[in-house]
Amino acid sequence: METRATNGGTVPPDDPRSDADLIAAINAGDADAFASLYLRYRDRVARLAYRFTGHHDDALDVTQETFTYFLRKFPGFILTANLMTFFYPAVKNLSLAARKKRQRASGGEENLADLLAPPAASNASALAEALTALTDPHREVILMRFVDGLTLDQVATALGVPLGTVKSRLNHALNQLRDNPRTREYFL
Repeated sequence: METRATNGGTVPPDDPRSDADLIAAINAGDADAFASLYLRYRDRVARLAYRFTGHHDDALDVTQETFTYFLRKFPGFILTANLMTFFYPAVKNLSLAARKKRQRASGGEENLADLLAPPAASNASALAEALTALTDPHREVILMRFVDGLTLDQVATALGVPLGTVKSRLNHALNQLRDNPRTREYFL
């Protein structure tokens, strides 16, 4: 089995321990356990950051800032839900700040709706175009559920809204996508 060297030892690429076990180990001072969680979640966090920033370098910076923020929670971090429900709001807030910073540096102004809009794809498909037509809260729930793979309870926790609100937003968004002639085939 291939391993990766870390500060004090080696970490298997697919550490078999659960997130809860790894967090308990990090709380006990095991740096390799943090490396395992990092390896397990870094790509998902980076993809989420890119979805919000639309810029590769900013997404990498946000990924680093997210894991730095996470590390500062130890010792004493208690896992109460899926770890992505912890990462999601952190990535979103750090990404929006990165987009604002990039926009200020370029001398332009950006409103909140532009910040929440997904980055434009160079070869946008009908589905991607339909997603951009959804309102920000509806698009966010669709992406969290079907791209990030979070359960409805996890989406509610990550967004800090009631489960009924998530269900309503998801239902509304799916109906809108079903009503769109260009995306209907994806949602029959």
